[in-house]
Amino acid sequence: MRKQRIIGSVAAVAMLAAGMSTSVLVGVAQAADEMEVRVLSGRPDTVSGGDALLQIDIPEDVALSDVRVAVSGADATAAFRADVDGHRLVGIVDGLAHGANGVSVTVAGGDAGAALELVNHPVEGPVFSGPHEHPFVCETDAFELPSGETLGAPLDENCSVARRVDYAYRAADGTLKPLSDIDALPADAATTKTLTGAEVPYVIRIETGTINRAVYQIAMLHAPGAGDPGLDPWTASPGWNRRLIYTFGGGCVNGWYRQGASTGGVTDDVMLRQGYAVASASLNVYGNNCNDLLAAETMMMVKERFIEAYGQPRYTIGWGCSGGSYQNHQIADNYPGLLDGIIPGCSFPDVGFGTVPMITDARLLDRYFQETSVPFTEEQKRAVAGFLNLATMPNVSRNAGRVQVGEFCPDVLPEALRYHRTDNPDGARCDVYSHYVNVYGQDAETGFARRPLDNVGVQYGLGALEDGVISPEQFLDLNRRIGGYDQDGRFQAERTVADPEAVRLAYETGRLTNGGGGLSETPIIDYRAYSDDRENGDVHVRYHSFSMRERLRKANGRTDNHVMLTEDDRYGLYSSRSPVLRGALAQMDAWLANLSAADADDPGIEQVVGAKPADLVDACWTRDDDPTRIVEEQVRGAGRCEELYPSAPAPREVAGAPVASDVIKCELRPVDMADYAGTFSAEQEAELREIFADGVCDWTKPGVGQTGLSGTWLKLTLLRPRNPEQRQRASRCITCVRRASGGSRSPASSSPRRAAGWPGRRMPLPTIRRWSPRPRQGTLPRCGTCWRPGRTSTRRRSTG
Repeated sequence: MRKQRIIGSVAAVAMLAAGMSTSVLVGVAQAADEMEVRVLSGRPDTVSGGDALLQIDIPEDVALSDVRVAVSGADATAAFRADVDGHRLVGIVDGLAHGANGVSVTVAGGDAGAALELVNHPVEGPVFSGPHEHPFVCETDAFELPSGETLGAPLDENCSVARRVDYAYRAADGTLKPLSDIDALPADAATTKTLTGAEVPYVIRIETGTINRAVYQIAMLHAPGAGDPGLDPWTASPGWNRRLIYTFGGGCVNGWYRQGASTGGVTDDVMLRQGYAVASASLNVYGNNCNDLLAAETMMMVKERFIEAYGQPRYTIGWGCSGGSYQNHQIADNYPGLLDGIIPGCSFPDVGFGTVPMITDARLLDRYFQETSVPFTEEQKRAVAGFLNLATMPNVSRNAGRVQVGEFCPDVLPEALRYHRTDNPDGARCDVYSHYVNVYGQDAETGFARRPLDNVGVQYGLGALEDGVISPEQFLDLNRRIGGYDQDGRFQAERTVADPEAVRLAYETGRLTNGGGGLSETPIIDYRAYSDDRENGDVHVRYHSFSMRERLRKANGRTDNHVMLTEDDRYGLYSSRSPVLRGALAQMDAWLANLSAADADDPGIEQVVGAKPADLVDACWTRDDDPTRIVEEQVRGAGRCEELYPSAPAPREVAGAPVASDVIKCELRPVDMADYAGTFSAEQEAELREIFADGVCDWTKPGVGQTGLSGTWLKLTLLRPRNPEQRQRASRCITCVRRASGGSRSPASSSPRRAAGWPGRRMPLPTIRRWSPRPRQGTLPRCGTCWRPGRTSTRRRSTG
């Protein structure tokens, strides 16, 4: 261990000599004598709000009273408290300037010490998501508190409000009531026994404020009227079990240009009565913000605030359904350490490549079936669409409005600010790709966000043709007339062609959930309340759970950290009223408790899987009045669980695409008539070759530009053109991607946390730059992206 620490220190010195910041390389600063400075509240390069909780580990032969701490040259020793048992100092440094702030630790009468650079960002953000979106509508005056009052008007253009604390309590009859007098315990207040065995009044303290332009809330059991002490990082509430649940809200439609007036919820009875602290924010509701990068940044900043105010949680559990599952998967994969275990429900791997192809294909098919003169029976339509229930096709096709500009503008966005092709071409474009413009950049010709959307070469209904359900005539008419989407997301006769730069960025930056980042070592319980057979259809089809598992298998060669639990939807899609979901929370807690007790700073996949409770395995529950558990591996097309809960394909899988749904743009190959089971006439063969003149999808090969994840904790910086005219219309981009040292990983190789800079691996990072060609004369430079990897702060189970 001593040798590792010396190597880490030498690496930091070497990079300083090269003029680079140590915060890019290490999460702790240390000297050869093992003095360490750790950031407990987060990472040194992603500090926000002007403060950070630090821990200084002191060698045993140095007196704590002899240690001096300075921040940017100013003495900050008084901010630290001595932890005699751990022989360390812990304190909050505040008043940090925006940008770099040096922390130095010295010992009186000696030269031993350590140094660390903190990079501070504004509390309103951004940190790593790139420039804020504009316009942005504040909704504090609609955000309702437990008392029924709202937060009122914002204080500034960043939608800020003053931080406040409110109280509520659970009455004996189960209702949640506001508590106006915190010094008096209501007579009808219930009590509860937490996971740690503490019996406390069921009084809830709710902190509300704004971070990253989002309204956040933190709730925990705390009863001043019963004598509970004031709270700080050193003094925990008697009712807190030292665990944190972070809730993520669903949706996506209307999820842009707004602050939002709701969070993922922080008053769940099942969570609070067990003593969990619960946190969330309005930009962690996909119906307010359909962007995983901004969601991750917001979650990181809220968790930083939590640690600075209340101390480090033992571990953090991600909780959420649908749009909440996007966030669970992508935050855990791309920003490892924020979530220690996740319980995604009604899950999708991601919005852009798990959901969007399904819903956009469904819209094209729904339009085709309404307009074609070639007759199709209802069963033939269903076979082409793939869904268990044909009603799912028109149901989910409505969701394709998230790629059509203007169809899903939020009501709070004034009409005058919205894009119109002729009346307001510079207005806000309400679609998922414009919301990701910081990532994908802008198209050189249009100035609009580049799109990783493609259906060139896709043979719609191929599986139905091979099964003899549809005829060659139907297959040919369908594929000749299926069409695609223009730059505004409206129907066009031609197929949709993806921007190659957007495709590359989607893979490299994790916008397509890879599964080989933090997810490779994250405990995952995929809970699904089955809805494929709803009479009117539903977008939350079971297929997507298998898509996520297949991505994990492809990235890591194993999936034993991923458990599937399936039942019917008698309790709704994701409700803690469900005994199965409550059990999933208890099992996840046990899993993480076992893992956190393991003797390893950075447990790898073997330790993760070894910590899993023995009875936590794939299972489903029967659909009768008194459900029984069926334990079996969840396999598509086989087993009792598949009989009870069939996992029908999406349209593109019917067309031959892999279940992983990870091919954005397929490689093409020439039409080969030997591939078709049906009998084609000479005229039909000629028509087929004409329809697919450039070839058909070759699903046996990786997609065009398909590559691995460049790294975790990537940071986005928008390189703005210099003058206002150029900022208004951009046309040239620069993309810089720095990879973790060592390149790609084999499925069973090194930890993604170590590859991203967790303690134990501190090596320089090579830089790969891709420069676009010079713009044509007369064109203007466009906004570009620069991704840079950060480094982690401390051990896995205690990071911010």
